[in-house]
Amino acid sequence: MSSEDQRGGANKNGNGSADGARRDEEAVSRFVERFAAEMTEAGMQRTASRVFAALLSSDDASMTSAELSEQLKISPAAVSGAVRYLTQVSMIGRERDPGSRRDRYRLHTQPWYATLTQRENVLSRWENTLREGAETLGRDTPAGARVAETVEFFEFLQQELFALLDRWKDRQETRRTAEAQGTGTGTSTGTGTG
Repeated sequence: MSSEDQRGGANKNGNGSADGARRDEEAVSRFVERFAAEMTEAGMQRTASRVFAALLSSDDASMTSAELSEQLKISPAAVSGAVRYLTQVSMIGRERDPGSRRDRYRLHTQPWYATLTQRENVLSRWENTLREGAETLGRDTPAGARVAETVEFFEFLQQELFALLDRWKDRQETRRTAEAQGTGTGTSTGTGTG
């Protein structure tokens, strides 16, 4: 493949916009690294953070292992470990390029929603185990009372999470309906409220 073909293919892997306009690759790279650093600081694996940020910044939200390796300047083995992690936590999916043996990694339509939904399942398991622990320790002991309060917190968190996810789905549906009707939503996306 010529370097011209590779540059032309950049639109496919998200390095250019869909209409063929070029993006500032250095600025995109800085964004990817900055957002990845924020996710790493919050506890996500570093390479997984970088892969997720690269996919997020890709116009079609998908890239092959080779594209990720080239953009992030990491080994295919590092990409493999990162995509394995991101797949396990339901942030991305794997699909096959049509007519090819190459895997393509794609962000889920709403990765944050999927991730939070999966976290709800984890919270349920923790809550059940902690409830048993509170009984085992005895709710009238300091340790049992502390564990029981943790159960109460997880119950509260799950209720709020369900309500939050329902409000998010309603908000997205309202926005899509308004866009389809060409009326806009009057909701600012630049406020950080999401």
